[in-house]
Amino acid sequence: MKLDRNSAINKLEEQQTWDIIIIGGGATGLGTAVDAASRGYKTLLLEQDDFAKGTSSRSTKLVHGGVRYLAQGDIALVYEALHERSLLLKNAPHLVHDQEFIIPCYAWNTKYMYLLGLTFYDLLAGKNDFRKSTFLKKDAVIKAIPGLNPKGLIGGVSYSDGQFDDARLAINLAQTAAEHGGVLLNYAQVTGLTKQGDKISGLRFKDRESGKVYDLQASVVINATGVFVDEILKMDVPKGDPLVRPSQGAHVVLDQSFLQGNSALMIPKTSDGRVLFAVPWHGKVLVGTTDTPLNEHSSEPRPLEEEIEFILSTAGKYLSKAPTRADVLSAFAGLRPLAAPGKDTNKTKEISRSHKLIVSKSELITITGGKWTTYRKMAMDVVDKAIAMGKLKQAACVTRTTKIHGYHNGPVGAPLAVYGSDAAGIEALIAQNPDLGKRIHPAHPYTKAEVLWVIRNEMARTVEDVLARRIRILFLDAAAAAALAPMVAAILAEELNKDAAWIKQQTESFLAMTRDYLLQSWPAKEAGKSYVTEA
Repeated sequence: MKLDRNSAINKLEEQQTWDIIIIGGGATGLGTAVDAASRGYKTLLLEQDDFAKGTSSRSTKLVHGGVRYLAQGDIALVYEALHERSLLLKNAPHLVHDQEFIIPCYAWNTKYMYLLGLTFYDLLAGKNDFRKSTFLKKDAVIKAIPGLNPKGLIGGVSYSDGQFDDARLAINLAQTAAEHGGVLLNYAQVTGLTKQGDKISGLRFKDRESGKVYDLQASVVINATGVFVDEILKMDVPKGDPLVRPSQGAHVVLDQSFLQGNSALMIPKTSDGRVLFAVPWHGKVLVGTTDTPLNEHSSEPRPLEEEIEFILSTAGKYLSKAPTRADVLSAFAGLRPLAAPGKDTNKTKEISRSHKLIVSKSELITITGGKWTTYRKMAMDVVDKAIAMGKLKQAACVTRTTKIHGYHNGPVGAPLAVYGSDAAGIEALIAQNPDLGKRIHPAHPYTKAEVLWVIRNEMARTVEDVLARRIRILFLDAAAAAALAPMVAAILAEELNKDAAWIKQQTESFLAMTRDYLLQSWPAKEAGKSYVTEA
């Protein structure tokens, strides 16, 4: 399904009344759009930036039950996530796949402890397509992860979880919603809620491209804006208490040579009690994450200096080649919209990882918390709540078996694999013009045909949209992304009918952004420390 912004605007011009309007184009909002549209409701989604601009493109790329939460005793959350993990593998096999994780063991007692816990993890998961946990001898661990430091190693425990491409899944969810009649629009900023009496009756938004303002009516409005939920809530009740407690998770990306092999490394207990992953991803190694409570949030968060130091120093204890700042190809951070409890706390472990559903007196429905793995369940709960309130007619949820756009059972890691069934369209472009099949950067597999495809079919409007979320190169190699900015800006300008001034503005804006992903460009000890909440 082609995502076309002009077509979406035309539908808005024709229809001002909707069954459901969703604010927020991240995992939860897009999942809600799929759920609502597939039930037959007139569905509109508005995103102030680009789809998955925030947290939903900045995850650790895992579809998992959460081994960490099992250790904390949150069995219900783990069970729910493992169930949803299985559904994602079935409904989006082009993006979600089984990934082996290995926990290295340096003491005999940890061997049995981890194996026992992960066996219970497997039991909670039930029958599915993921492999069961098993103990590995030292030689098998080194063979699977050649980059692991063998000193003191006695073996390891292997278990299976899911891996995916978060931003690609977000785009495919948008396409799935559109296939079921939903209308989705990026760069559409909600500026106010409208009421009839004391109840929400619709909203006002501004098209950030044209500047035009729209007033729309809806049976129900859903606030699914992640760390920005409080901004929407304040449009309803200006003096309301904050609902979200943001927590930052940082990641660094290294060359594949640091890990080698196809298995991922899981460090179950670091110096401060965190879990750290080193995961193969698009030919690189993604290492993270952190869990840092913040005072503020933004649409473009930046890793903190202490987070980078923690990740590199911890990874260096387990890898035979210790990474340094100079080895980091890209560093990025995401903000988790954790549902805050009704008490003041700076400890993120005390903040719920489960999602929270709240109905305001005005009947605005807010959904927050949760994680990518459980997006479908969160979306179902939201729409079910709207039905229970009498805001929507009764209709059953069908997303348990809804195939996500691009559905295709092909080999993992194959060229164009993340596009699934859309790969044929890209191949057709190359067949028409073989020059489009040439790489746009010598160190990466992406082609000009892919750039054209995402502009024409996936509502990419800026250089950042293309290089950060449609093609993931900003998150894999920020220097390479910077080098590609002028070329991508020129292609966008030709496709979108923009002028030379626009090309210059887009290029300069993207180059400024890439500096936050390149550690070498950071001033010493300067990385937004003022945002950290002192414990």
